[in-house]
Parts: sequence; structure tokens; C-alpha cells
Amino acid sequence: MVCSMTGFGRSKQVTERMSVTVEMKSVNHRFCEISVRLPRQLLIFEDKIKKVISQHVQRGRVEVFVTIEGEGWTKRKLHVDWQLLSDYYEQLKEAATRFMLQDRVTLEQLFQLEGVVEVMEEETGNEEVEQLLLTATEEAAKQLKMMREKEGEALTRDIQQQLLVIAQCVQNVHQFAKEVEEQYRTRLMKRMNEWVQGTIDETRLLTEVAILAEKADINEELTRIRSHIEQVEYTLQQAGTVGRKLDFLVQELNREMNTIGAKANDGRIALQVVEMKSALEKVKEQVQNIE
Repeated sequence: MVCSMTGFGRSKQVTERMSVTVEMKSVNHRFCEISVRLPRQLLIFEDKIKKVISQHVQRGRVEVFVTIEGEGWTKRKLHVDWQLLSDYYEQLKEAATRFMLQDRVTLEQLFQLEGVVEVMEEETGNEEVEQLLLTATEEAAKQLKMMREKEGEALTRDIQQQLLVIAQCVQNVHQFAKEVEEQYRTRLMKRMNEWVQGTIDETRLLTEVAILAEKADINEELTRIRSHIEQVEYTLQQAGTVGRKLDFLVQELNREMNTIGAKANDGRIALQVVEMKSALEKVKEQVQNIE
């Protein structure tokens, strides 16, 4: 099944002590790129989070946001740098003696000095946090994938509709091309009649018509377009990452259409080429969204 590269997923896991919420969104990207934003204390789980997501996403840029609430997953500890505090105190006494100051240094002032006191957080219950985090990540990733698959179905339907338009244009061009050769023959005969005043070398005429027809022959291009359409249809039914292959087929279709437009000296064919390229441009836009 074709998947889009855009989607959203969210999951929240709750226990009596804490809750973990994981949100993720994905957008188009040439490769698979996963960016995780989470609290500093959870950085040790970043690789595991990416591994879970990569099982559901093969292409696209995924942004992940993790929040955790509760008091049970960390504990705070007060740390005093006693050596630094002693250095401060000694320097303050030295300053008081040197400048003959009578000001008293209080305990509150000492503890407000930079670097003396620091509140540190220590993780507790890492196993519980990890289980909640990875469970939420898994569920959010599944939601993301479901949304990408649903949008992929819509993309497939739209592409198939545009392929029908292109196929109809190809059929029209094929019919018009049959008439072009006869038109060449009629115009050439008229000109040769004017030049030779009624005496026409039939062999020469047929040769000239054949040369002109060969230069304007677009049957090979039409055949390749039909083949490419079939390959696009087939690829849309395949699983996995097919976006790059579809992009290549779109480029090939565009090349064949340009060749037809350059070869065919006929207004009706030119109009059909414009219609084909307009439909192909819509296909190209949708293919850019496919994983």
C-alpha cells in the first residue's frame, strides 16, 4: 500500500506516579530523518525511540516531541560546593582586613554566591519510565502510519484519475497521428503539382512522404507512454518505498511528451500534449508526497 510522507500521531501513557506523552508529525523528505525533542533526563532513550519509529517509517522527516509529568520519576538533591564556599569566605575575610571593613558576612549571603549551591535531579524508576516512553512511542508511530496510509490511498486515487486523462490523450494523439501522414501526402502532392505542372513522379512522392512521416513519427513515444502508465499503475499497488521509482517514471513520461510536442506539427496533437502535461504535473505534485 502506498503511504504518504505526511501524518500525525499522539499517545499518552499514564500511571499513578507519572504520565508520558509522545507526539510526532512527519513531512516530505528525500531520506528518513528523525528528530527527537525530549527532556534532558530522557536523552538516554533517544536511540531507542528512533529505532521504534524507524520500524514504521522508511522515508520522510519525523519530528518527535516528548513530555513527562509527575513527581515520582526524579528526585531532587541539594549539592553544596564546600570548597568553593570556603574559598569565598577566605577571600571575603581578606577583603575586610585589607580595606578595613566592618561589614558582617551572613550565611544567606554566602549561599547566594554563584556556584555554591546547586539543585540536582536524579532519575528514579528508569525501567518504568522507559516502558511508558517506548509504549507511547509505539502507539504514536502506529497512528502516524495509519494516517500516512489513509492519505496514501487518496494520493493513489488522484494519480490514477490523472493517468486516465493521459491515457485518453494518448488515444486521441494516436488517432490524429494517422491523419497527419495523409495530410503530408496531400500537401506535398499539391506543391509538387505546382512545381512540375501536373507531371508527378509517384515514386519520388512516396519517398518524400515517407521521409516526412518518419521525422514526425510518434508511435514509439506513444508506446513508451503507455508502458510507463502501466508501470505507474503497477507500482502504486506495491508495498514499501515507491516514491523514488514513481518520480523516475514521471520524469520519463515528461520526456516522451516533450518529444511528441517537438515532432508533431499539428495543432490538435499539440493541444493533447498540453492536456497530458497538465495532468502529469498534478501527478508529479502527488508523487512528491509518496514515501
